[in-house]
Amino acid sequence: MNRRKLLKIVGSASVIVAAGGVGFVMTRTPTDALMPWETAGSSYSDPIRRALSYAILAPNPHNRQPWIVDLKSDTEAVLTCDLDRLLPVTDPFSRQIVIGLGCFLELLSIAAADQGYRADIRYFPDGEPGDALDRRPIAHLSLKKQEGLAGDPLFSQALRRHTNREPYDTSRVVGDDVLLRLRNTATDKVRVGTANGGTQLNDLRALTKDAMLTEVATPDAYRESIDLMRIGRAEIETNPDGIALGGAFLETLNLTGILTRESLADSTSRSYQIGLDMIDEGAMTSMGFVWINTMGNDRTAQIEAGRAYMRIALQVAADDLAMQPMSQALQEYAAMAPYYKTIHEGLTDQSGERVQMLARLGYAKDVGPAPRWPLETRVKES
Repeated sequence: MNRRKLLKIVGSASVIVAAGGVGFVMTRTPTDALMPWETAGSSYSDPIRRALSYAILAPNPHNRQPWIVDLKSDTEAVLTCDLDRLLPVTDPFSRQIVIGLGCFLELLSIAAADQGYRADIRYFPDGEPGDALDRRPIAHLSLKKQEGLAGDPLFSQALRRHTNREPYDTSRVVGDDVLLRLRNTATDKVRVGTANGGTQLNDLRALTKDAMLTEVATPDAYRESIDLMRIGRAEIETNPDGIALGGAFLETLNLTGILTRESLADSTSRSYQIGLDMIDEGAMTSMGFVWINTMGNDRTAQIEAGRAYMRIALQVAADDLAMQPMSQALQEYAAMAPYYKTIHEGLTDQSGERVQMLARLGYAKDVGPAPRWPLETRVKES
């Protein structure tokens, strides 16, 4: 959340004093929940766990971290989806969840290559699920040692990549050369498009803002997000997934009853209105957009879209850009239907093409990483 905006709720920063002063401020970082970012690669000797320790840092919807890995050996594993981590209202067909699993697979592949291993990934070895995910494997993973295998230069950005929801600097243009590098991440399975000016940029700003506001105004959809909010260090440490609202300032607002799930859900509250203002400011300061399209929308296409998004996110970090997914208009529930139609009319070239991801771009101050469950909680051995 934007600290300057939230100050309007109380009128001054003096509310911080109510939390107990400097000692409180200095102890609000959820250290344990951020530890996977500190230990990635360093605590694991076998190649599969080392690669997985990076893969769990991949971006994923609402930070649900829907991966379960069944370890078969030091070089082999099976990836499945944790069906308790779906988003049934805003992601009714689990398309976005599968895209997140694609991000996981791409980051695993990049991390394996850094160790000299080629990742052979076989999608849906027991068959591809239809509209509903089931307990069948998402992918079979096998690492093969390969002499002379070149590492991926994007691996150096694995620990620098963070989703940035801050307002972006409207005085800095996202250059055409930067957008070209993003488009060059495309493969024969995905098409990558970009915009950084003119009518298209303004139209996408307005569309993403309106879609986000509609989601907040749709009770079931907004409640799904509110239920996944972790407010303050204790909640984040207990459940290092979902939407983290941490730090001394936000935790103080929570302790004083100003920032609560109830106030965020109450459309008459000042905190709710501030949230709407923040949506407006975020969308309307977008200085560029990037999107990922596939032909068709089967589960394999969704995996490929996730892998492409992971590479784009790493390239964004390499270019010192900020990026935030703005995919509400792509979601398949009734309130999004008008935006879904508009965005597909504007960003596709042929029948059957599906926009899988849309994200805003710009320059902004750095933000920290999102909490993660430790690797040990996401794996099992059989």
